[in-house]
Amino acid sequence: MDMRDIQVFRAVMRAGTTSKAAALLNVSQPAVSQSIRKLETTSELRLFERTRGRLVPTQEALALIEEVDRCFAGFEMIEHRIRSLRSYGLGRLAIASFPALGNGFMPRSVAAFGLERRRVQMSFQIMSSREVLQQVSAGQLDFGLMADELSVAGLEHSQFMSVPGVIVMHDKHPLAGKSLITSDDLLEHAFVALNPEDASRRRLEQALILEGKVLHPVLETPYSNSVCEFALRGVGMGMAHPILALDYVTRGLKLKPMQIPVSFTALLVFRPGIPLSENAKEMLRVMRIQMESDLNALRQLLHQRPGIA
Repeated sequence: MDMRDIQVFRAVMRAGTTSKAAALLNVSQPAVSQSIRKLETTSELRLFERTRGRLVPTQEALALIEEVDRCFAGFEMIEHRIRSLRSYGLGRLAIASFPALGNGFMPRSVAAFGLERRRVQMSFQIMSSREVLQQVSAGQLDFGLMADELSVAGLEHSQFMSVPGVIVMHDKHPLAGKSLITSDDLLEHAFVALNPEDASRRRLEQALILEGKVLHPVLETPYSNSVCEFALRGVGMGMAHPILALDYVTRGLKLKPMQIPVSFTALLVFRPGIPLSENAKEMLRVMRIQMESDLNALRQLLHQRPGIA
């Protein structure tokens, strides 16, 4: 069976007529008709009914095209990879992050990295920490950012950042004028909490238990950006990842330090035994610079703005 005949068959099925298929393939219409007859002969299948000069696909043709399309999808992926290698060499970078750093921090980092100046093609995905762990383990990512809520045994890893969380609220909240939020404040006002499995939520509850106190949230949600959105809309105050919360300040969100320090920690995870490319190393360098810049902005916000200690 000739692969060229399969290609012609696919073109006819996609175009609908032999003349359109011929134009698609840049060959003559008789050449298309000849290839179809040849394929029918070699396959011993009747693929088209000839009706008033038109080819009408048979059920066999409809069944066959599904397999043909799957086959050509693989070839098209190979062609895409060849074009990528031709354009970028081995300069492909695949990164993923959990949402807290993926929504604001990583876009700032990628912008600072400057893709337009580099011979690199990047893939960036936002996913759960568990998915980051799985994708790095499977070799699908050069590296990933995840929260410290799962075991990273079997992977190379290091701490990327750790910073105390902040309490977020809208500017009309009763505590908006306070410079420091106490544990009593957390219990006396409506509180939006991260889900119970979140490592920072667990640390907060453990700190409260040591004081003989129990948190009673009015709402639980998995992501810090949701905490910020609910806080902006007056549902309650909540504890959020401070780097993500920075992106909400221009929308009127207030950030307050807590009397009890509860850290938000992010880990870098890598494939074991696989050296990082130069592009990956440079991306990490830019990310560390960007993180220091964000932390400086956070310090200024918490210590220099009026009403915030």
